[in-house]
Amino acid sequence: MIAESPELVVLAQRGDAAALGELLARHRAGMMAVALSVLPRAADAEDAVQDASLTALTRIGDLRDPAAAGPWLKMIVRNVCRMRLRAAPPVLPSLADPRDTPEELLERQALRDWVAHAMGRLSAPLRAVTMLRYFSSAHSYDEIAAICGVPSGTVRRRLHEARKQLSDALGAARHAAYDGASGVPAAHRAEAEEAARSGREGTFGAYLRGAWHPDVTAAWSDGRRATGIPPLVTVMERNVGAGMVPHVADVSAARDLLLWEIDVRVTGAAERTCAPQAYWLMSLDRGRVSGLRVFQR
Repeated sequence: MIAESPELVVLAQRGDAAALGELLARHRAGMMAVALSVLPRAADAEDAVQDASLTALTRIGDLRDPAAAGPWLKMIVRNVCRMRLRAAPPVLPSLADPRDTPEELLERQALRDWVAHAMGRLSAPLRAVTMLRYFSSAHSYDEIAAICGVPSGTVRRRLHEARKQLSDALGAARHAAYDGASGVPAAHRAEAEEAARSGREGTFGAYLRGAWHPDVTAAWSDGRRATGIPPLVTVMERNVGAGMVPHVADVSAARDLLLWEIDVRVTGAAERTCAPQAYWLMSLDRGRVSGLRVFQR
């Protein structure tokens, strides 16, 4: 027997992606009607519904009344549409809430795993723009374009395709239970912390030689390019020597892509010249970083 919507909500809140997919399928027509009432173009309305579906994925735990799923989803669609009219980015919150109990954290882990699994099926260009748009603070089209080294129009097209594929994947999940996959492992965070610490302590070169490809290519948003580890060590040593000290703010991962958000804490004269945040978008080859793009804001 097919579960009623309140039962689907309870299952989804326990981390069941199949239940969430079924819930969204049942309410899709109503969500689309709301989107079309706010946005004049059908394509924009479709994008808004897909954005709302991904938002529901991360915020299903906020729904206190399982019987109110329909109005709740419509409210999310309406808010997404309004943000689009204001040109504000629809940033998804983290799946982890600092107020969660240990039990709630365990329940959310299954959906976190599903997100990582679904993003891992996207092509590398689609994964990159998705990670930046929804899971970083560098979420404007212009910032994503600068980090990825592509025009803003390309970012829009890639995001449209990524949203469609993720929405389709969530819909497909309703037909089969998800068997799990790893989300952002603690090892990724530990690796980022080690890199930042080695930069602060003057051992960045040793860290890179042990963890990165010797012929790693690097590109900065100001047009600079470099190949190999020595130029990266030079940049790090120069920055730290000037009082620009790296600390890890956040880490995202999807298959062969890593995104590190770095808070640059500054002292002395650097306070007037250094951007407070940096984004390192890295491509992996057999587990080692082979490509790096750096953007500062």
